[in-house]
Amino acid sequence: MDPYFAYQYLSQLETTVPKLARKEDVLWYLFTVGGLIIMINRIFLDSAMFLQGLIVAMCYTVVQDQRGAKANFFFFTVPAQLIPYCMIFSSMLMNPGIIPLQVSGIVAAHLHDFLTRLWPEFGGGPNWLPTPAFMSRLVETPRILKRDYGTAIRNPAAPTSGSSTGASTGSVLPDSWRTRGSGQRLGGE
Repeated sequence: MDPYFAYQYLSQLETTVPKLARKEDVLWYLFTVGGLIIMINRIFLDSAMFLQGLIVAMCYTVVQDQRGAKANFFFFTVPAQLIPYCMIFSSMLMNPGIIPLQVSGIVAAHLHDFLTRLWPEFGGGPNWLPTPAFMSRLVETPRILKRDYGTAIRNPAAPTSGSSTGASTGSVLPDSWRTRGSGQRLGGE
């Protein structure tokens, strides 16, 4: 079930969490929370494992903005903010050895949420874990891309909404084709 939960909560992080709106914010979240989980596990549990903690941390972060909503956990409907605790409870029944790893995930996710959202919004303090600028450079498309069959140069000032293809005018034809005339149907009169 770990790959399913990892995919499910990572895709929800990318699409539903407002504080992680950009790709670099999600990547920075994974670096910081993963690093915190590894540090907590290394110091307190003498372990370097972190997947179980990371899954619970991603779940905790996703459900923080869904307070008051109902969610399904296997066959049960529970309040959305209780899903991480349901995961820990199910581990208590199936594999109690991973519970400390999952608790470290909740601690790391709560610490990240406190330092990036709660303290700046309600405490009036600074964001202690802002996404650094180098993360934006890591995820952006390179301006010049060397290929086996040529070189592609991306113009960052060019519109990316498809307006050069005629998509914004309501026609399916590109601009260069619209100037050619009305055209004739083949095989017709």
